[in-house]
Amino acid sequence: MSFVLVSFHAHPDDEALLTAGTLARAAAEGHRVVLVTATDGEAGLTSPDLAAAGALGTRRRAELAEAAAALGVARVVHLGLPDSGFGDSATGDPGAFSALDPAQAAAPLVEVLREEGAHVLTTYDPSGGYGHPDHKQVHAVGAVAARLAGTPSVLQATVPRDLLVRGARLARAARLLDASTLARLGDAYCGRDEITHRVDVSAYTAAKRAALQAHASQAVADGGTRTLRLLLGLPGWLFDRVLRYEWYVDPAGAPGRVDDVFAAVR
Repeated sequence: MSFVLVSFHAHPDDEALLTAGTLARAAAEGHRVVLVTATDGEAGLTSPDLAAAGALGTRRRAELAEAAAALGVARVVHLGLPDSGFGDSATGDPGAFSALDPAQAAAPLVEVLREEGAHVLTTYDPSGGYGHPDHKQVHAVGAVAARLAGTPSVLQATVPRDLLVRGARLARAARLLDASTLARLGDAYCGRDEITHRVDVSAYTAAKRAALQAHASQAVADGGTRTLRLLLGLPGWLFDRVLRYEWYVDPAGAPGRVDDVFAAVR
């Protein structure tokens, strides 16, 4: 039996970082995969040259199309809501995605879920991973949308905090990561005992690398550490090892190591 997986993200490139292997695996196994982004990431960080050229959102839409093709995604939906930015790039726009009432922002996602007859929706954990306001909003909006659409399963994409901190310490020791970034990870993502799904995507790391490579505008910036650039800089064997699993929390499930995102609806 085939299922429909809708993966909801804040910006182009988030899907590649958190769920690319899962999407590629689901598509390869014959399931329909739909990718929805709330914003076009127009307030994201990038290099001075790209920022000066403007139209970052347009470029990131094109990058997302390339990444989706590499993953076997059947449909890409852009909700086109304003990007909130983060830190120095925060826009302060009262109409930005993170500032919207979740019920209001959920309406177009509800429509997609109903159109597709979605069985599973992926969102983010309550902290939005590392605390980006648009990521927190994905968590809130996704929960509302799934309830209104009657989508039976919601899985929150995350990373085990201890694993992330361990890797970040190694990167810091190698002078690939600044101290402030490491400090922010103390309460990021989820504790290992909260995670319900560990999805083996080891057969799809090539697709994940291709998706990451598609988001070229996010591999460069004026200072700071870019996760995408760090990952693409890993040698192939280490990339495959580091990214062989993707993790989720099912708020309705017990902690475990489920390897099937469709387990709850089979």
